[in-house]
Amino acid sequence: MSSPLPALIVVDVQRAFDEWEAAGKRRNNPDAVARIVDLLAAFRASGAPIFHIRHEGTKPNSTFRPERPGYAVKDEAREQAGEPVIVKRVNSAFIGTDLEARLRASGIATVVICGATTNHCVETTTRMAGNLGFDAHLVRDATWTFDRTGPDGDTHSAEDIHAMTLSNLNGEFARIVTTSEAIASLTAMRQ
Repeated sequence: MSSPLPALIVVDVQRAFDEWEAAGKRRNNPDAVARIVDLLAAFRASGAPIFHIRHEGTKPNSTFRPERPGYAVKDEAREQAGEPVIVKRVNSAFIGTDLEARLRASGIATVVICGATTNHCVETTTRMAGNLGFDAHLVRDATWTFDRTGPDGDTHSAEDIHAMTLSNLNGEFARIVTTSEAIASLTAMRQ
């Protein structure tokens, strides 16, 4: 019996991030959503499971509150019929949700993670996936983040934050892969 195909976990590809950019926040990896679209197409074509994670803000001013326009998923990454949407209220897609139970019930051992933002919900979800014993693959060109100001007042570029997050996760919590590598691996598993 062959092992189940990996699951694609698409984290928080929501319009709130468009609002952040419109307000002047600078991000890296402008092609990340296009790469997520590529991943979605490949996983759908292979019949592999896809889990859409949506962040629901709980603070009164959150752009991710369900009644606000930023809660909506970007059109190009929207779920299709039969693809579950899991709503989270913290950084990890595993906390307060049934994601782990769904993966285990389906016998899924490998997860391919993409979405936003690299150093927040993507990183937290990836760390937990690794800690829970999943073979986590983080897709480096299908995630992005924003410039941040640290506690010392120094500004850190989105590129540096993205690179450092990938470096921190690499080998210990996840395999860092490209979209092309993730799709090639999926294709190889199907043959």
